[in-house]
Amino acid sequence: MKRALLLLGLALGLSACTVTLEPGDVSFGISVDFELSNVITRFEPDRGEGAVYYPGEEVRFVITLRQPGYVSLVAIDPDGRTYEFEHGVYLPAGTHVLPLPQMRHRYVVEPPAGKQRVRAIYTDTRPGEVYFRGVYTTNGFNDRLRLYFRQSYAQVRDVNETYFYIAAY
Repeated sequence: MKRALLLLGLALGLSACTVTLEPGDVSFGISVDFELSNVITRFEPDRGEGAVYYPGEEVRFVITLRQPGYVSLVAIDPDGRTYEFEHGVYLPAGTHVLPLPQMRHRYVVEPPAGKQRVRAIYTDTRPGEVYFRGVYTTNGFNDRLRLYFRQSYAQVRDVNETYFYIAAY
């Protein structure tokens, strides 16, 4: 009986990986049917997680990777709108401040005011042509993430979330 319970517990544990993230009042989870790796060891705004930025200010992100790979950044606005503002930028292992000096992008804060979440999505291979844009339910975002991972053919993948606040004018 103990062995059957152990095998059942092991099967359930290995069948999916669940990461629960908290975007404020509502819990938001990422549930995928394959394992996430612990490649992203640090991901936060340059002023620290939970910092306040005003519209028009530039935000930078500090990210630390255990191994080289490709990173996409996905924002989830306070109103639920989701969009990708960096797609598949290659980064060596180590700590980086994004945007990198050679990148043309600047990350300028815009309304609406409230809690801004940003997810870093890591793959060990170049991502395909799947982008994040729209308003997603938790399941809708997770479905899009699965497709993103599938099209990249990545063997190593990770997701990490941070947040900051956008102040009203």
